[in-house]
Amino acid sequence: MTDAVESGALPTELGAVDYLLHRGEANPRTRSGIMALEILDTTPDWERFRTRFENASRRVLRLRQKVVVPTLPTAAPRWVVDPDFNLDFHVRRMRVPEPGTVREVLDLAEVVLQSPLDIARPLWTATLVEGLAEGKAAMLLHLSHAVTDGVGGVEMFAQIYDLERDPPAQPPPPQPIPQDISPNDLMREGINHLPGAVIGGVRGAVTGAVSLLGRAVLNPPSAVAGAINYARSGMRVMSQAAEPSPLLRRRSLASRTEALDMKLSDLHKAAKAGGGSINDAYLAGLSGALGRYHEALGVPIATLPMAVPVNLRAEADPAGGNRFTGVNLAAPIGTADPVQRMRKIRAQITQRREEPAMDIIGSIAPVLSVLPGPLLENITGSVIAADVQASNVPVYQGDTYIAGAKILRQYGIGPLPGIAMMVVLVSRGGFCTITARYDRAAVRHEALFAQCLLEGFDEILALAGEPAARAVPASFTAQAAESPSRSVSGS
Repeated sequence: MTDAVESGALPTELGAVDYLLHRGEANPRTRSGIMALEILDTTPDWERFRTRFENASRRVLRLRQKVVVPTLPTAAPRWVVDPDFNLDFHVRRMRVPEPGTVREVLDLAEVVLQSPLDIARPLWTATLVEGLAEGKAAMLLHLSHAVTDGVGGVEMFAQIYDLERDPPAQPPPPQPIPQDISPNDLMREGINHLPGAVIGGVRGAVTGAVSLLGRAVLNPPSAVAGAINYARSGMRVMSQAAEPSPLLRRRSLASRTEALDMKLSDLHKAAKAGGGSINDAYLAGLSGALGRYHEALGVPIATLPMAVPVNLRAEADPAGGNRFTGVNLAAPIGTADPVQRMRKIRAQITQRREEPAMDIIGSIAPVLSVLPGPLLENITGSVIAADVQASNVPVYQGDTYIAGAKILRQYGIGPLPGIAMMVVLVSRGGFCTITARYDRAAVRHEALFAQCLLEGFDEILALAGEPAARAVPASFTAQAAESPSRSVSGS
């Protein structure tokens, strides 16, 4: 669909955040797999589908690369072309009992997401799911967060899509050259380069210290004030924006996902009518749904902590790796007026974006990435300052196809790194999907939550002023119009 992602544009060394996420794959409580679930209008030919990924893996080197970690930390972990790459391990096919539904595919996606990726291989799988109603199919694209973030993934995986159903055939790209590098090889290489690295590090530290000392000598009050301001900003960024919800406090290893569909144009009109952006409207709808859920269970609260990823990726940044940070909000779930909710959310995001220490996690990641596993898990658990995380990923504006099948919808299913709920908005091909994945120990009234999710976004879409502007349940059947607060009593 786009020009090839050149291998030279992708960094060979894992950044500190990427390595932190890679280490998390070994622990089900810190696993960071992300998934795109795509609904296809027809079942593609298997050999054509498989060939599409074969060719993509030759163009996008990361699809053939595994992570090699040195035996001793003398060098950074590295992406190397797997000499034992086997496409048939990564590209799979399954069938659900006909006529399959989105609900059944989401349940299958949960099993895939909760299964660890093999860290001795390239960190992705693509599963074609056959047997859906009306001859449709689905694709589950599972990827470790260590490979890239949501925005980078859109660019990286553009290679597998076409802009027409049956484009002219293209010659296959050349095979990437395998790299047979062991952890011991990488360790020895690091030892050989250690003197130069030490000298370079000392030189950089001395240069930085001299520069800092110079600024302090020339303007002592400014230097001290800057350090104090950054420290205070770091405390604000890392602190919890609101008290946790008493309803969402429990954690387990069981999860479930619900999904909604809506027109992108309807959400855009609603956002404009409310004086905000699509992201403001999205977060206001989610806050409204959470407010309804708490009200229905007799636990009304004004706010709860919500984390919103902020993209830090510049246009020149490569598709691989992670370039994002998080903004902590006090989600106004107790605010009844949806327009007021949008304004409160917008004000908080604007303020948080201006924090000098907004990317403090990226700054401390090099230290965190080398800590022992148990200590890292404890620190990670204490750093999580949100009940809910909410992502917004714009994908492709026009129609896209894979192996002759048109993508009708895409649902983004994110990880649950110690939080109660991960919600993802995906906009693609004129439609929006809202996918809410939650810990089943935190959200125990599943039908109620699904209904609240639907009503929360219907309330936002009503701002568009068009009767037809409504959300459509993709994973459940809407209940009667009875208010959830009247249909459930107490918790």
